[in-house]
Amino acid sequence: MESKFIKVEGHPDLSRDINSGAIVNRNRGAYDRAKQRASEAQKARDTIRDTTRDINTLKSEMYEIKSLLKKLVGNQ
Repeated sequence: MESKFIKVEGHPDLSRDINSGAIVNRNRGAYDRAKQRASEAQKARDTIRDTTRDINTLKSEMYEIKSLLKKLVGNQ
């Protein structure tokens, strides 16, 4: 089944698929830019998650060091 498209009036990048009635954005550049933005946003979320994990690890290690120092000082 071959899809045929007709232009949507007033929207040069949009077409309607005659078979399904769906509106399709035929602007490949806009699609590629949207995918790039989504990828960059995911990378930013991953960076924040990794940084948060590193900070929490450092907090835990500092707490452990502090506890050990308190034990050492308490023993003397």
